[in-house]
Amino acid sequence: MPSNDLVRDAAAPLAKVPQVTLLFWIVKIAATTLGETGGDAVTMSWLGETTSQPHPYGYLIGTTLLAVVFAAAVWLQIRMRRFHPAPYWFAIVASTTVGTTLADFVDRSLGIGYLGGSTLLLALVLGSLWAWRRALGTVAVDSVTGPRAEAYYWFTIMCSQTLGTALGDWTADSAGLGYDGGIAIFGAALALVAALHLLRWATPTLLFWAAFILTRPLGAVLGDFLDKPLAHGGLALSRYGATAVLFVFIVACIALLPWRPAQRAH
Repeated sequence: MPSNDLVRDAAAPLAKVPQVTLLFWIVKIAATTLGETGGDAVTMSWLGETTSQPHPYGYLIGTTLLAVVFAAAVWLQIRMRRFHPAPYWFAIVASTTVGTTLADFVDRSLGIGYLGGSTLLLALVLGSLWAWRRALGTVAVDSVTGPRAEAYYWFTIMCSQTLGTALGDWTADSAGLGYDGGIAIFGAALALVAALHLLRWATPTLLFWAAFILTRPLGAVLGDFLDKPLAHGGLALSRYGATAVLFVFIVACIALLPWRPAQRAH
């Protein structure tokens, strides 16, 4: 007869988020980079950028449109009965794209600035994690099995994606480190998180959220490096072209590589 532990494991609901592997982080970085180029393509290029300044209401209009897409993506993800990679990554891409435009709206249109926006958004991320843990007892990704946990999960993700944009812009622009400096700093920070993981010097949940937050500013500076003018330290690539290439890469990873739901550690 099967043991009680095996019976409980079989009856336990599966997480509706993917197992965290190297593939997960590669696609996450690609998605956050796409969020930067795609968000800029909507608010600056599609809504009518001029040579001097973007559309005066571009950030507000773009954020509103992309927020609707994100809400629909989360609704679809919550409606799914089990983990499917395509709806999940659709929601991630939507969150990072609206995070880009929302951060730009807060930082630029509202005049808070990169540092003020980063501080506010960090408080929101930490507050969301605190409320989630207080309500459900854990913020581990393998616990994301039902609508309540998913609501906390996606709100935290949206805040972290927005934070990452503001933090990346602050590092590259306000701190004067440029895009290459930002890539080096956030790449080194992620390498440190990976080392802590290998050495088991911190809990997996803490390291996951640290890495999840840090991949967003890395994607932000990577995206800016791809599409910003040569005079500003970028490669001046087409926003539409860069977004399309990243999109095809993500779709290929989803379609051709194996994905499994996160499983509880034993």
